[in-house]
Amino acid sequence: MSVMERSDQSASSFPDASGPIASGGMNNSQDKANTLNGYRILVVDDEADICDIIRYNLEEEGFLVTVSENGIDAWNRLERSLPDAIILDLMLPGINGLDFCKKVKAKYDVPVIMLTARSGETDAVLGLEIGADDYVRKPFSPRELIARLRAILRRQSKPGQETSQTGNLLIGSITMDTAAHRVLINEELADLTLIEYKLLKLFMENPEIAFTRDRLLDRVWGRDVYVSDRTVDVNIKRLREKLGVEKGRLETVRGVGYRFRGE
Repeated sequence: MSVMERSDQSASSFPDASGPIASGGMNNSQDKANTLNGYRILVVDDEADICDIIRYNLEEEGFLVTVSENGIDAWNRLERSLPDAIILDLMLPGINGLDFCKKVKAKYDVPVIMLTARSGETDAVLGLEIGADDYVRKPFSPRELIARLRAILRRQSKPGQETSQTGNLLIGSITMDTAAHRVLINEELADLTLIEYKLLKLFMENPEIAFTRDRLLDRVWGRDVYVSDRTVDVNIKRLREKLGVEKGRLETVRGVGYRFRGE
């Protein structure tokens, strides 16, 4: 079945969460969504081919998808039925993608993944700074988009998922005991400064999320403290060295900042 054939069968809006979906209007992907997770995703992009590809792949993975081709229509849909996450193109008619993201974040606690052009590093940085949770560059891999979406939804719906029963943060061979303020790597104590510890904690609580230097400064150093971008880079370099065998998890995102790879 082609992408276009698949998209013709998709619902144009979210089903009413308060009642069952009529069996006559349910396709196989909606069946799968009900049996798997049923997360409702709003895709906002004015390119029909891109929307079809995203919708097809998301529905195959069990998501309930609705599509809007401009910001005004997307906002109206969002106001009627709040989605679990938004996949948002930056170049939109009606409302610019950055303005739309800012408007959403000012009113709702809904995660947003931006779709940006390969050369759009400035737009990606601006989007992250106004509250977007992640971004994916066009042309993109549907598998990567779905992986990033799942990671965001896990954090949104299950904030303690990355934490063990003892309250420790666990990624790979890194164990962070937040109560004791201690980090073990391969069961060996890591000698971290307070800033390095705060950076690592932020990254481990938000794996796969790209942070700009400005966001790291706000979250770790605080808004009232003046430090340069170079200070962030130096501390990241030192933290990466202290992570030893796990240093590859702390990735540099060119033109944006840094990201911590999860499992």
